[in-house]
Amino acid sequence: MRSVRARAALGATVVVALALVAAGLAALLVLRANLTDQAGLQAEVAARETAGQLALDVPYDRLETGDEEDHPVQVTDEDGRVVAVSKDLEAISGTGTDRVTPQPSPAAPGKGDDDGDRDDDDDDGAGADPGRGEVSTDDPDFGNGTATVDGDRADYRFASVEATDSAGLTLTVHAGAPLAAEQRAVASVRAAMLAALPVVLLVVAGVTWLVTRRALRPVEDIRREMAAITASEDLSRRVPEPASRDEVARLARTTNETLTALESSVDRQRRFVADASHELRSPIASLRTQLEVGAAHPELLDVEGAVADTVRLQVLAADLLLLARLDAGERPGNARLELGALVREEVSQRTGDRIPVAVVVSAPEPGGLEVTGSRGQLARVIGNLLDNAERHAVSSVTVEVRAERGGAVVAVTDDGAGVPEAERTRIFERFVRLDDARARDDGGAGLGLAIARDVATRHGGRLTVAGEGERGARFELWLPGPR
Repeated sequence: MRSVRARAALGATVVVALALVAAGLAALLVLRANLTDQAGLQAEVAARETAGQLALDVPYDRLETGDEEDHPVQVTDEDGRVVAVSKDLEAISGTGTDRVTPQPSPAAPGKGDDDGDRDDDDDDGAGADPGRGEVSTDDPDFGNGTATVDGDRADYRFASVEATDSAGLTLTVHAGAPLAAEQRAVASVRAAMLAALPVVLLVVAGVTWLVTRRALRPVEDIRREMAAITASEDLSRRVPEPASRDEVARLARTTNETLTALESSVDRQRRFVADASHELRSPIASLRTQLEVGAAHPELLDVEGAVADTVRLQVLAADLLLLARLDAGERPGNARLELGALVREEVSQRTGDRIPVAVVVSAPEPGGLEVTGSRGQLARVIGNLLDNAERHAVSSVTVEVRAERGGAVVAVTDDGAGVPEAERTRIFERFVRLDDARARDDGGAGLGLAIARDVATRHGGRLTVAGEGERGARFELWLPGPR
């Protein structure tokens, strides 16, 4: 039962079994009710025929009850005494009394002797014709019971109809109709259902198993390919995508997209490690060479060069640590910062720039330039953008701070050679230096803009670059307003 196919087949089989059992029970109940109603109708017809004879004052011993085995009849008076039964009726139940032996009952006109009471009535002068009786038109009462006719006991549906004879005596006729046909039909249908149920369930289970197996075959192919990719560590491979547009096809496409992102991440990580190793190797090797020369020939020690290499190594290590924290998902702070004041403070601390930085702050209202984030990280972004502008500018560097679209913008503009349009996306990648800035002394390690973009993204903002006229570049940092 650990297989999805097995669980699906079992679930479908159980559901179909419950549905078939419920439908079968409902069908049997409806069939039984219909056949019982038919038997009741036959019993009602037989009861009304006998009641009609009683209304016509037919003597009890001359009643025509038809086929006694099919329609046993019992007649009772108002006091529940049995006054007449059909021929060969030996036992009965379900009619209110199980007696089958007629008992004396007050005689109605035409049913007693022709001497006693009738002569007395004539002497009293009450010899008028009493008229005819009648049969009740009300719906009969129905009930189930048994009757034994000529030694054969069977189940019957009884109908009870009232009749009044000419003397005003109310009699109740209980006539039955056999339920054998109903019982045989219900038993046959039940047997057929029980015989067909296992076959139907077996077919349902088999079909569900096959359909599920076919539906899950692409999933198994995806699993097998993913296992092969894991074993081979070849992230360039992709899982097969079905031609359908169902959930399995979407799963395959999403899996391939995940593999693409994972491959890109791993490649970027590998390049990062390789580039970082290369960048660290050069200052470490240079510093070691200078120290070894200084140890052997103290008079040749280049202290300024050693300090520069040490500073460069320190800056590179700090950049790498910051990128590692950003890649690990470090969340920015929640401090509220005034972006104009932060830019002025950062510019005021740059005393060694070769080109003075012009600052323009446009604040339409107090608090219009407020943002939320990490003061240190945002200061690092502004510093990196200014470093980049100082490196490429010819004669001017300008910083503009303004409110825009529910946030604030810091725009750093220089009049240098600008950034070619084809390179405006690549310059934000790590360890990327354009051709005219390949020298490490001029171009750095190629991490400043990558750090700036990652910090902007972490703060919910963005960093873009565009040309500024015929010469120069314009970097724009947009940050959302306070959260």
